[in-house]
Amino acid sequence: MGGHGLRGPLPGLPTATVERLAAYLGALNALEERGVETVSSGELATAAGVNPAQLRKDLSHLGSYGIRGVGYDVQSLRFHIDQNIGSAGDWHVIIVGVGNLGRSLVNHSGFLSRGFRVVALFDVDPALIGRSVEGHPIHSMADLATVLTEPAATIGVIATPAQAAQGVADRLVAAGVGCLLNFAPTGLELPKEITVRRVDLGSELQILAYHRQRSLADDAAESVQVSVLGD
Repeated sequence: MGGHGLRGPLPGLPTATVERLAAYLGALNALEERGVETVSSGELATAAGVNPAQLRKDLSHLGSYGIRGVGYDVQSLRFHIDQNIGSAGDWHVIIVGVGNLGRSLVNHSGFLSRGFRVVALFDVDPALIGRSVEGHPIHSMADLATVLTEPAATIGVIATPAQAAQGVADRLVAAGVGCLLNFAPTGLELPKEITVRRVDLGSELQILAYHRQRSLADDAAESVQVSVLGD
C-alpha cells in the first residue's frame, strides 16, 4: 500500500468549518469537471448550500484567494482547500463489510473525485473471502495486520451490521487505524484519540422529514392567513 507523506492540515479549525470546507471542495470538484475556471462567492455558496457571507468567512481561514469582480479561480481554490484540510491524496480507504452497502461504496464517486482510493476490502463471510469487487480482492479480517501495511495513512470504513461494528472498530484500532467512518447504525466506544464520523441514515431521514413537515405546516398557515385576509 505505497508510501505517502501526510501533509499537515490547518490547525484549530472548528468542526463545522471543516465540514463546510469539505462541501466547498465537493462543489469545486464538480465545477472543475464541467470545465468552469472561475466562480463567484455567491455561485459557490449556492452550490454548497450556505450563504455567501459564511463562505467568505470560512475561506478567510485560508487567506484571500478571491479577486474582486472576478471571483475565485476554481483550480487554485480547490488546491488550497485540499491542502489545508488534509490532502485526500495522502489517504487510503479500506472497507470492512462487503454486503450491499460495502459493495456500493467501492466505487463511490465521493471517494474518487476527492482523491481517496479504496485499497482493500475485508469480511468474515467465508463465502465472500477470496472473491473480488471491481478488481479488489476480499480479505479475511484475520489477515488485517498483514494486508494493512500503512495504517497511519488509512481510513477504515465500517459497513457491517450494528452488532459487528464495535468488534470491527476494536480490531481496526488495534491494527493502528486512527480514522473511522461508521455506517453501522450504532455508536462506538473507542479511545478519545481515535477520530470517528458516523453516517446515520436514519437520523438524516428524520431531519428531512422534520423540515418537510415544517414547510408543509408553514404553507398551510400562510394559506389560511391569505384566506382570512381575503374574507
